[in-house]
Amino acid sequence: MAEAHSRRVFFALWPDDEAVGHLSALAHHLATGGGRLMRPASLHLTLAFVGSVTPSQVDQLEAIAAGVRAEAFDLSLDRLGFWPQRGILWAGCRQTPAPLRSLAGLLAGELRAAGFAVEQRSGSALAPHVTLARRVRCTSMPRLETPIGWRVGEFALVETHLHPSAASYQTLASFPLDAADPG
Repeated sequence: MAEAHSRRVFFALWPDDEAVGHLSALAHHLATGGGRLMRPASLHLTLAFVGSVTPSQVDQLEAIAAGVRAEAFDLSLDRLGFWPQRGILWAGCRQTPAPLRSLAGLLAGELRAAGFAVEQRSGSALAPHVTLARRVRCTSMPRLETPIGWRVGEFALVETHLHPSAASYQTLASFPLDAADPG
């Protein structure tokens, strides 16, 4: 029996509501020259982009992610950036926190070991960022005076649904991170 259509998936971190509010406000403030602001519900940090997979591969991805053991951590976005070739305005980290680097590296390693082609910008080469707007023009980038952060207690397997105006995302499964020792 043939499997249903392929699904476009990735692993991500979702900011909490407070961080989403700050990121959305920042995007509105900075993207004054047109372009397309990211919808608050679509703000995320990609851990590993997998791409098109079959429904049975989604089950395999869930099993792989369920076996990843990493600590919960605090994430602080303390840098603004702009990629002019694609007009992408983003908020990111000056230095990738060790727990984020570890989580992304473990996940990418397990995915590659299972035969999935994970994009090179995933895993240890991760440039952690949250896209705020696309197709914008920026002539200068202000400093992010107050970092935007949240407690990362889980990561998610997410499916992309492409639409003419923008993509939307659906969380297929979430995977808790271990609580750090309070000691």
